[in-house]
Amino acid sequence: MSNDRERTWIRVPGMRTRIMAGFALGAFGLSVVLSFVTYELVKNQSIRSTQDAARRQTFAAANLVRSELSPPLPADMAAFLNGLDNPSGTLPLLYVGGRWYSTSLASEATIPTGLREAVLNGTAAFQRFNFNGHPELGVGVPLPSVNASYFELISLADVAHNLDILLVSLLAASALTTIAGALVGRWATSRLLAPLTETAKAAVAIANGNWDTRLVANDNSLIDLVSSFNLMVEALESRIRRDARFASDVSHELRSPLTTIETALQVMERRRADLDDRAGQALDLLGLEVRRFERLVQDLLEISRTDDGTQRVSLEEVEASALVLQCLRTSGVDSSLVNVSESLAGAQLMADKRRIERVIANLVENAKSHGGGVVGVTATKAGSDLVVYVDDNGPGVAPDEREAIFERFSRGKLARKRSTNDGVGLGLSLVKEHIRLHGGDVWVEPREGGGSRFALKIPLAKT
Repeated sequence: MSNDRERTWIRVPGMRTRIMAGFALGAFGLSVVLSFVTYELVKNQSIRSTQDAARRQTFAAANLVRSELSPPLPADMAAFLNGLDNPSGTLPLLYVGGRWYSTSLASEATIPTGLREAVLNGTAAFQRFNFNGHPELGVGVPLPSVNASYFELISLADVAHNLDILLVSLLAASALTTIAGALVGRWATSRLLAPLTETAKAAVAIANGNWDTRLVANDNSLIDLVSSFNLMVEALESRIRRDARFASDVSHELRSPLTTIETALQVMERRRADLDDRAGQALDLLGLEVRRFERLVQDLLEISRTDDGTQRVSLEEVEASALVLQCLRTSGVDSSLVNVSESLAGAQLMADKRRIERVIANLVENAKSHGGGVVGVTATKAGSDLVVYVDDNGPGVAPDEREAIFERFSRGKLARKRSTNDGVGLGLSLVKEHIRLHGGDVWVEPREGGGSRFALKIPLAKT
């Protein structure tokens, strides 16, 4: 059964985002609870205070009305009610002698039925209600001694308005608290993740070959982490340096017998005309394998020098276009396939010519071995950099292998399937290392029309 199936990737929010969201949600929840409690307390206190004041006011006015209603009744009841000096927004209503009197358009129908019936039956009462979309408070006091009942309708619009302002203020405060919580979460996250950030930076530095990088514990709680990390780095450095010394020693030991074999091979090749066909073919195969072996030993020596830090870069100022053309001629690239941009005219390059020649040779050899041959080479100037493109006509490089092929001993899936004699995968890793020593970069991308395009970039000398 094939394992090549599509994978569904789910993006999980990062730790920083989750912590910030947690702080924001916590601040939001707390602010909402506090706002709700505050609003309810203020609301209840405001309404209670208004009701108490309205009841006192109504009872005081009712006593005055009772004293003034002794026969005969006032001739102008509206003027009498206006003379009670009620606060603004208060509507008095009087029921006496089976008739209703008021100072405005309000009538007995304005008073809720339950409140009206309770007071007319001899019980003082109050009730909140809405009249024409506005909150009102109705208070009624029976006056049995004069066979009357006194009512007051007090507007609660000011109380409702103040409560609306309070609600908007609390909502705004909740929003600001939520934002403040997110900012506090960001600050706290930065403090919490700072050790991880420093660890990541140290790991990147070590991955780039800075083996002297170590962590320092500024917090007692991080001592175990820092100690373990530093011990791991020391063990890894020791292992890599030991492996590098082993590869270097083996490579050096192989050079002497390899030189002897190559010398004997040259002697035999000079006498090839004296050999029969089968012997000649065997000699050709032997020469091919010996030279491939020699190339492998040289690559291993380069790798070992890189790992143990003994590589030396001999930089000299050269003309960029001339160096590229010379390297391509040495690599056997047909001049008709080479395009050097006029933008490189007079451009100078600080370069180790031996390493740049090796880089170009490796890219050309890679194109011949895996890409169906070189179909074009372009050298141009991009900003302050020299950029060289080597195009081939091969099957291309899969997106998930475009970084991996520059790692040591990586040959790509197609190369592994096609042949076992295309090298061991050191050529492109050496290309990357040589370019890195020049402060540049190398990458691979699809070529328009098919195949691959290997690109290298090196800073030009400042003029």
